[in-house]
Amino acid sequence: MSKKIVILNGSPQKNGNTSALVHAFKTGAESAGHTVTEFFLDDMHIHGCKGCFGGNSSQSCPCVQKDDMCKIYPAVKDCDGIVLASPLYYWNMSGQIRTAIDRLFALEEGGENLLRGHSRFCALLMAAEGHGFDDVLRYYNHLTEHLQWNNLGAVLAGGNMDIGDIQGKEELQKAFALGQSIK
Repeated sequence: MSKKIVILNGSPQKNGNTSALVHAFKTGAESAGHTVTEFFLDDMHIHGCKGCFGGNSSQSCPCVQKDDMCKIYPAVKDCDGIVLASPLYYWNMSGQIRTAIDRLFALEEGGENLLRGHSRFCALLMAAEGHGFDDVLRYYNHLTEHLQWNNLGAVLAGGNMDIGDIQGKEELQKAFALGQSIK
């Protein structure tokens, strides 16, 4: 059965190593018959969460702020799975993706709880100069547990300093296989 997958790409580089993982995953998922929508967050205007608790998940744009998250909310509401993609910055995800994740909180407010209780799946794609993924994995695993998403795991590609360093590495095949394996 075809799935709707949303990718939140938190890389600032459209042709960087994280984006190469995204491309491999997307190619694998589409080859398996799934529909993939990618949001390249660095090109979007997304403001930080105000913590106002003014959101309402029953609205088409549930947040009180009207910015480019209004493009993401409908796709997330309608998707079967979410892929978080980011370079590793100071043992965590990039600011671009962290801001978008924070803003997804509006989907937990109001009459409907659209992040929990739905059989969504999630995966993590990350590229980094080093190999210190423990802290970000702790955050990611806690996030998926809190949101009750089925955690499909992560493809973590360390040792990629410069754009293009990931080319030819096994993590690209792992990202493709992960996308293709979704049932």
